[in-house]
Amino acid sequence: MAGKRHQARELALKVLFQLEGTGDDPEEVLGYHASEGGSPDDVTNFARQLVRGVIDNRDKLDAILSDTSEHWRLEQMAKVDRIILRIAVYEIAIDRKVPTKAAINESIELAKTFSGDEAGRFVNGILGRVAATAT
Repeated sequence: MAGKRHQARELALKVLFQLEGTGDDPEEVLGYHASEGGSPDDVTNFARQLVRGVIDNRDKLDAILSDTSEHWRLEQMAKVDRIILRIAVYEIAIDRKVPTKAAINESIELAKTFSGDEAGRFVNGILGRVAATAT
């Protein structure tokens, strides 16, 4: 399932990235990206949970990120990094179904893939602080 969860996080990232700043329908955007990537149902369903969780809890997630990212305001972060962080904080602080370490490692991988090594370190630093305060 680890590979599928990774695919689902990647799918959720693409969907949330497209939704940022638009009034698009989350379900339509998810359907488009899922069919585009040939995602199986279990991957799509897990991605749907993440997308819904991030959208429904966005204010709370942004508040947690603002509190833990000492030198960065949310609007200063790269869009992709901000979305990766929201997904991870949702998993760590709200959903709590995935071990914190797994959520952090996945997020670092996504950041490296979509944003570069520097972003991986940035995401790791912030999520380390989130994890320390979320217990």
